[in-house]
Amino acid sequence: MKSPSRKVMLHTLGCKINQYDTNSMVSCLRREGHQVVTEPSEADVIVINTCTVTGRTDYKGRQLARKAIHQNSSAVIIVTGCYAQVQAEKLAEIPGVDYVLGNTQKQEIAAWVSTGEKQQSAVIHTGELSKERSLGLEPPEVHSGTTRAFLKIQDGCNHACSYCIIPRARGRSRSLHQPRVKEKIHLLVDQGFQEVVLCGIHLGMYGQDLDPAEDLLGLLEDLEEESRIRRIRISSIEPNELTDGLLDLFARSRRLCPHFHLPLQSGDPDVLKAMNRPYGPCDFVSLVHRIRDRMADAAIGVDVIAGFPGEGEGAFRNTLELLEDLPLAYFHVFPYSNRPGTAAAGFPDPVAPDQIRRRAGILRKMGMKKRTRFYNRYLHQEREVLVETKRDTKTGMLKGVTRNYIPVLFEGPDSLQKGLVQVCIQAVKGREVFGSLDNGQGSDKMEGLVSKQEKGPEKRLMRE
Repeated sequence: MKSPSRKVMLHTLGCKINQYDTNSMVSCLRREGHQVVTEPSEADVIVINTCTVTGRTDYKGRQLARKAIHQNSSAVIIVTGCYAQVQAEKLAEIPGVDYVLGNTQKQEIAAWVSTGEKQQSAVIHTGELSKERSLGLEPPEVHSGTTRAFLKIQDGCNHACSYCIIPRARGRSRSLHQPRVKEKIHLLVDQGFQEVVLCGIHLGMYGQDLDPAEDLLGLLEDLEEESRIRRIRISSIEPNELTDGLLDLFARSRRLCPHFHLPLQSGDPDVLKAMNRPYGPCDFVSLVHRIRDRMADAAIGVDVIAGFPGEGEGAFRNTLELLEDLPLAYFHVFPYSNRPGTAAAGFPDPVAPDQIRRRAGILRKMGMKKRTRFYNRYLHQEREVLVETKRDTKTGMLKGVTRNYIPVLFEGPDSLQKGLVQVCIQAVKGREVFGSLDNGQGSDKMEGLVSKQEKGPEKRLMRE
């Protein structure tokens, strides 16, 4: 006999992969007749999908669990995700948490929701990720409320960067077969999506686990020729895995967006070696120039870690000098976070917390200058913008992104949402880019909106 329907609320912390997994869990729950709600007071079950990339995200996961218990003490509380996978006992210690489920249990979430009851002490099920060979959760059937659809084609990681806990949290690399990728993109086109973002934990390893083996280049070549999707974007890819073959394909493609997010992490050779990164600073510099030689408009973003153990002032200056000289579009800055269970957790010469914060602040300031400089290159130029389904909350304007990942705000009717339009970029203020459909007409209203934004971007920058 089928279990009765229950009302479920889901919270998500962390990366796009985690958000994708939550969307897949929503699809699983709805297929089994459960109702997804947005108010904790309505929920019979609250599911929290955690992240463990930093100590801060661990703290947020614990706080979110406590908040859910406070908001609805009668709801069954299920905590899952990466933090649950690697430190289940920490979460189980929180009074009121009923179940702590690892990443492999996400694919069985409907069963846990159907049968879950309040517990005297938390029940832990984390599974053995080293034995996991499937990609796990099926791609979500409906991507409601989004403009760009995210499709997870790879999960897990076979590398062992000394600072990173993700291989323990996600397991070894696993991929979605090419026919399934193509099928899901076909369905997304039928749902009206014009852009899909192919994402993974270690995207450059796509297909190496399959039999016969496949690769990212072959998949993208097939999608370029066969797919009906207007835009394809890829998520973060390791610098050593962005090959000349991939760059040549992107350069000639009608579908692939010229946008690359590269986890640099440091510009110092000794720090990179201690991090167990498979490239050196010169390799990275060469790659960035090869990208820009082939694609002058390419947006190149980087991840960089501030304050890795043993990173002296000289090593930090090497990172600053490398970044300063490169044509980059933005930075994602991560203050180093000691992760128990990683090799770096036992490294000598830790950097003092105040120095980590100082270095992160310097990097963010440089990243802001790079971002503004990149945006300003496109002033008074027309660019194709994919319009999002929701307006900007502060200005009420339409918003969308260009192929090279510039966010643009502009006036226009709701009928343009989820469509591709040509927008002329008129002004740049910090992180905000303003444009118009009519090549600058009606700029008085836009100038007023821009002036109100002047202090906002800097405040947001300090919170990143």
